[in-house]
Amino acid sequence: MAEIQLTTCQGEAIGPHLEDLARLRIRVFRDFPYLYDGDFDYEATYLRRYAECPDSLFVLAFDGDILVGAATGMPLTDDVEEFRAPFEQAGYDIAQIFYYGESVLLPAYRGRGIGKAFMAEREGHAARQGFAIVAFCAVERPDDHPLKPEGYVPLHGFWRAQGYERQPELTTTFHWKDIDQTEVTDKPMVFWLKTLA
Repeated sequence: MAEIQLTTCQGEAIGPHLEDLARLRIRVFRDFPYLYDGDFDYEATYLRRYAECPDSLFVLAFDGDILVGAATGMPLTDDVEEFRAPFEQAGYDIAQIFYYGESVLLPAYRGRGIGKAFMAEREGHAARQGFAIVAFCAVERPDDHPLKPEGYVPLHGFWRAQGYERQPELTTTFHWKDIDQTEVTDKPMVFWLKTLA
């Protein structure tokens, strides 16, 4: 990571980087398993929600002046109903949960420990803020999906190595348009959790 600079900011401080972050999300999430046919206007609205939350966190990875990766998070109480509801219905105190929005990194920069650094920065922030649990959700595609690349390996092993456990009883759906579709459709998402010491 010698040439990569990591920096963090919160809330409105992300302003100068919002457009680059929107483009990065569109580029990375176009790949399997998300297959997201990105929409810049939607991205601006989505990211504005994080920028307007003073307790949000952005972890940014730069190669020189170029944004090559980013990870986000915010208190679950400030996130949308699709992510809050499964926890509320399961009896969790959502005020104790810090939720990770995404972790995106250009392919050329993977395998250098940046993903681990993203996790560590967000966990540290959540712990300092007094949260007991950190969580995220991930899309689940069928094994026989026609756009699944040959040799594709999901990130489950990486997440488990960082102490996260899949919670199959905690599910939601989120909607976007796939690159091979003409309409927006709901996608199944499953949550992963880690209890902080």
